[in-house]
Amino acid sequence: MTTFEWLIGLLLGAVLLSALARRIKVPYPTFLAIGGMLLAFVPQGPAWTLEPDLALALFVAPVLMDAAYDTSLRDLRDNWLPVSTLVCVAVSLTTAAVAVLTHWLLPDMPWAAAIALGAIVAPPDAAAATAILRQVNLPYRILKILEGESLLNDASALLIYRVAVGAAAVQHFRWSEFAPAILLALAGSLVAGYLFARIMMSMTPRIMDAPSLIIVQFAGTFTVWIVAERIGLSGILTIVAYAITIARTAPARTPARLRVPSYAVWDTAVFVLNVLAFMLIGLQLRPIWDRLDDPVRLKYCLIAAAVLGIVILTRIAWVMIYGATLRRLIALDLFHPRRPREFPSIRGGIVMSWCGMRGIVTLAAAYALPATFPYRDLMLLTAFAVVLGSLVIQGLTLRPLISALHLKEDNPVIAEVARARATAFQAALDEIDGDPSEEAEILRLEYRALLLRAAGDGGISTGELPADPLRRRAISAARHAILALRESGTIGDDAFHQLEEELDRAELSAQA
Repeated sequence: MTTFEWLIGLLLGAVLLSALARRIKVPYPTFLAIGGMLLAFVPQGPAWTLEPDLALALFVAPVLMDAAYDTSLRDLRDNWLPVSTLVCVAVSLTTAAVAVLTHWLLPDMPWAAAIALGAIVAPPDAAAATAILRQVNLPYRILKILEGESLLNDASALLIYRVAVGAAAVQHFRWSEFAPAILLALAGSLVAGYLFARIMMSMTPRIMDAPSLIIVQFAGTFTVWIVAERIGLSGILTIVAYAITIARTAPARTPARLRVPSYAVWDTAVFVLNVLAFMLIGLQLRPIWDRLDDPVRLKYCLIAAAVLGIVILTRIAWVMIYGATLRRLIALDLFHPRRPREFPSIRGGIVMSWCGMRGIVTLAAAYALPATFPYRDLMLLTAFAVVLGSLVIQGLTLRPLISALHLKEDNPVIAEVARARATAFQAALDEIDGDPSEEAEILRLEYRALLLRAAGDGGISTGELPADPLRRRAISAARHAILALRESGTIGDDAFHQLEEELDRAELSAQA
């Protein structure tokens, strides 16, 4: 088979696997990991390779851009304590535990390589967990903590990874020489991301066709990552700051006819990149496996299994210690949650500790190791084993675990959407209130009827509404109303994006 035929077959196979995953309600990366493993042992399979330096830019940058764009700053601020401990403490503890374990099992393995392996397997891919969590009734706060963790833990893990890889390349490593550069990179990345976003937002309003805009969006994302890496900044932090800045300004400037296809293409691209990452890393396992003799294979498999175990146990230990400590501080009246739902429960801690599946960042970081890096074959094999093992063990058992714990649902998005929808309809009515025409009166009657049932979740029904400039004026006023609600923090980004989708449908139906 040619490369093109293999690629078509793999993409179609991935679609079937994702459909099966949705049917049995497990994260689709679980099946992609299994498929990647099986592909490594297909006779006469493709032999694809990729420059290691391109792995992080190709696989991580767009996925991170997509995740950061949907992140709610309000929810990050509300949950800063658990998110920051998971991002900093949990990642550091996992890195240290894996490094100590591997160095103990392989005494001749350099400490820099052992730390790099720990950083590779440290960041969980909470996107796999949230794919399940969104299908069940679960406290909203747990979902937001996991999403915030998945956005930022990659930055902390890859920062350690970069330092470890750099240390392995030099004979004498001094922390005092790296620390100033690291601190400068952290601050500079946030500033650079903001500046890149302002430059992009000054360019995109001039682009009025969807294909060109989408190409510019992807090219801009890759350019930001590449430039940040070339000047010594953190590509991940730069992309996060870039995406969040754009997310706060783009909705007010982008018309629905451009935004709707853009969202669809980004969702598709993220899926394709996940498929390619799992398949590409799976293909690298075959030559590694063939190069090893039986005793070394067994030894490497045992090391990979030990790393998988320590990765899972370290997260469980930290989440439980954090929850117990916080509950103790609350009992001693030394800590006061602002809201009752912020109280850390044991059952919530169990769910969060089990949401430690690894994914695309771990695979890309392992593949990005230089070809001459010490124990690179072992690290690639271990990274894939940790991803596969965590997705199978935790991914297939997370939903039954959640069902068994009977966690109480707490989702403020429904109430926020209802209140914001009423505000939006009222703004639309106010916009056309002074128009004496017959069309305006008909439209006022329609919006008054919608306003009466806005407290429910019926959404905006626009199938039979005529297209006219007056209706577009009203929709524009409603859109500015929900933008103001998000800016003030009255509603979060989940509620905002749900209403944005409703108004986009209304706006598209009102296009001549």
